[in-house]
Amino acid sequence: MKKPKDYIIFPLDVPSVRKAKEYVKMLSGSVGMFKVGLELFVRSGPEIIDFIHDSGTAGIFLDLKLHDIPATVSRAMEGIADFGVEFATVHCSESNKMLEAAVEGSKGKVGILGVTVLTSVSGEDINAAGFKEEFYSDISKLVLRRAVNAKKAGCTGIVCSGLEVEMIKAEMGKDFVAVTPGIRPLWEGMKKDDQQRITTPAGAIQNGSDYLVIGRPIRDAKDPREAAIRIADEIESVL
Repeated sequence: MKKPKDYIIFPLDVPSVRKAKEYVKMLSGSVGMFKVGLELFVRSGPEIIDFIHDSGTAGIFLDLKLHDIPATVSRAMEGIADFGVEFATVHCSESNKMLEAAVEGSKGKVGILGVTVLTSVSGEDINAAGFKEEFYSDISKLVLRRAVNAKKAGCTGIVCSGLEVEMIKAEMGKDFVAVTPGIRPLWEGMKKDDQQRITTPAGAIQNGSDYLVIGRPIRDAKDPREAAIRIADEIESVL
């Protein structure tokens, strides 16, 4: 049975491999998964993945947001599939063939998550990118369009904001995984910084989120482990 801490994905968005390892040691028993993003992977390569595997039972979310021609994405995902990670990401913003190539390359060894619209993106950004008014006036419509494409391509789920999860689950079904960044605990306050579409852990879970990517509220706390436990308690209150 999924425990409250298992909903928490802690992003290792830190400037050094040494710092990343410190957080892995500190939080292994307090979060369900670690997210390895592009910055850390460029610095460490598979080393950090092996370290997480050796440090406990927490899973790994490899968030490289692949975006290239289908053949390249497929071959890259074949390599990722051998790492033993739970999830890997690919952008939804291009053709369905790229998403299908990612799924094919995974060979069923890793769950493919389509990145719909980054939570740092606003309606003004969508407008500036040249999208139709129906999409920049209501980003959720663009998220849903991309989610539909991801599911058709065979993806396990998507990455979307907690504000869009309820709609996604209603349209795509409960088994379609929703990973939610832009999470701010009630006790921290809803500070947006570079995240535009944010919600609380409890709110995201109530809307149907399967996993919550929670970075700054844990990383910037005086006691990161205590902060993770506190967030797990907030999640447990609505399970």
